[in-house]
Amino acid sequence: MSDLIWTGALNDPFRLGGSVGLYDTTLRDGEQTVGVVLDPDQKLEIARALDELGIDRIEAGFPRVSDDDRRAVELITAAGLRAEVWGFSRAVPADLEALVELGVRASVIESPISDLKLDAIGVSRETMLGRITDAMRFADEHGIHAAFFGVDSTRAELGFYEQVYRGAVEAGAKEVVVVDTLGIASPEAVAELVGRTVEWVGPDVPVHFHGHNDFGVATASAVAAVRAGATWVQGTINGMGERAGNADLGEIALALRALYGVESNLRLDRIRTVSERVRELSGYTLAPWKPVTGETLFRRESGAVASQFHDPPSIEPYSSQLVATERGIVLGKKSGLDSIRIKADELGLDVPEERRADLLASVKRLGAEKHGLVSDDEFRMLVAEGG
Repeated sequence: MSDLIWTGALNDPFRLGGSVGLYDTTLRDGEQTVGVVLDPDQKLEIARALDELGIDRIEAGFPRVSDDDRRAVELITAAGLRAEVWGFSRAVPADLEALVELGVRASVIESPISDLKLDAIGVSRETMLGRITDAMRFADEHGIHAAFFGVDSTRAELGFYEQVYRGAVEAGAKEVVVVDTLGIASPEAVAELVGRTVEWVGPDVPVHFHGHNDFGVATASAVAAVRAGATWVQGTINGMGERAGNADLGEIALALRALYGVESNLRLDRIRTVSERVRELSGYTLAPWKPVTGETLFRRESGAVASQFHDPPSIEPYSSQLVATERGIVLGKKSGLDSIRIKADELGLDVPEERRADLLASVKRLGAEKHGLVSDDEFRMLVAEGG
């Protein structure tokens, strides 16, 4: 696979090696994207696609939200997936009892821990700490493998944060999640908090990172978390989620592999297919230049770039084969003579060299008039008309 990645030697001193687990929350946190509603059958379809993608853990949903969410958890739990199926719960008795009723064997259990959140809901630190420890004990007593999820933990007072995370583990939490609920932490701050958390909970308790992208650094923060000792990264397909969305698992998997030598089980050759299907079911579009899954990543309009099109490593950081897509030349205002030659060969058109300059002028003119690209059919017409 390394022969498909062309990043050079600059990153070598910072390579980490090893591997990281991927925890997908598309079906719960991702569905919180404004306007997105997925029914139980659609969630099951996505869960199966995530399983084929190589996701290690799939959060099936929050059963107490609605009957549909409960049904989705039932369907996904019974689907026989290779991935671990996880639930989601608040640290309240009714949520926890629903997990037991459904036979959910592993779950994130959340509680807010920042003073901003606690003040907003009118709960003291002491009361919330009691709720958290009670919930962890309940989970442990009922055979639920629990990961404590401190909502807004990146804005919590550090002393209380330490008390809560240590207390959650002592009460029975098997794993913990560092949660940047509003995406406010810089990558450096994430690394510091994750590193401290690893120390506080001990080497036998896996630490996750769950980040949001409000300042555009969710992928960088996830990488920083892994550098600091996180062994699980949580995120969604396409980075979907509230506000600016969650960390994008496809981006994270590629960045970790290509830039840091950290492997995951995610199949990059399937990420674009899964991305497209999740978009279709959810009803949104993506920026065409989006990393990993954008539709124009391997399309070239610039004439200067077209002149190097025969040598992919000169114009691309990794091979299109890595993400199982095609490269191509498109025509427009920015095309050059090499663009005309390559497109004519691609379409099997006979365009002598002496005609290319006139044809290029026609392509540029049409592209400018359209404020867009010249289609293959339009190019054929220009060739037929004498360009």
